[in-house]
Amino acid sequence: MAVQDQLDNLNRLKKQAEMGGGEAKIEAQHKRGKLTARERIELLFDKGTFNELGAFASHRCRDFGLEKQRNAGDAVVTGSGLVNGRLVFTYSQDFTVLGGSISEVVGQKVAQVIDMAIRAGAPLIAINDSGGARIQEGVASLSGVGDILLRNTIASGVIPQISIVVGPSAGGAVYAPALTDFIFAVKGISQMYITGPDVIKTVTGEDISHEALGGAEIHAKKSGVA
Repeated sequence: MAVQDQLDNLNRLKKQAEMGGGEAKIEAQHKRGKLTARERIELLFDKGTFNELGAFASHRCRDFGLEKQRNAGDAVVTGSGLVNGRLVFTYSQDFTVLGGSISEVVGQKVAQVIDMAIRAGAPLIAINDSGGARIQEGVASLSGVGDILLRNTIASGVIPQISIVVGPSAGGAVYAPALTDFIFAVKGISQMYITGPDVIKTVTGEDISHEALGGAEIHAKKSGVA
């Protein structure tokens, strides 16, 4: 294969990775009043400075039909760049890919970028938009969650850790923001809870909305988390 053919193939793969879960999922994200993971990164970093890590990484699960849902980069975009001229590392969860769920590979990608932030002595900004652990992967997913939480505790007091919650942050995904130094939440979009309204309804019979359970106002006024 000629060099140009290889470059063309690489560019094709990069474009696929940039589409996340596809046009339909991106449109659904916008209809919820939310930006995509990459759009958020584009707004956060100085233009042209963001360097992505693991853009082609994908999960290895073959259960429950997931072998047919292999998205380049999986459900998180990680990397580093400049914010007002300062080096910053980030991970931005991609809700368009399997609801931003945390897989083994997602955990590994996030752990890698936190490790790099620690070594560089640079801030970490987490952009949270995830439905929690990817239950189809079983304990492998929980291993990914554990990798993230371990790094959060190691980084505590060493580098600034900032969380921006711009969607659901449920189940296994909610512990990481709570371990960071600053948490910002958006009224009407952000929710943080261990389990959602549907499960609470099933177990206790209580009806409660997403906002009343774990919205930005609840965490700003009652829990003090955000």
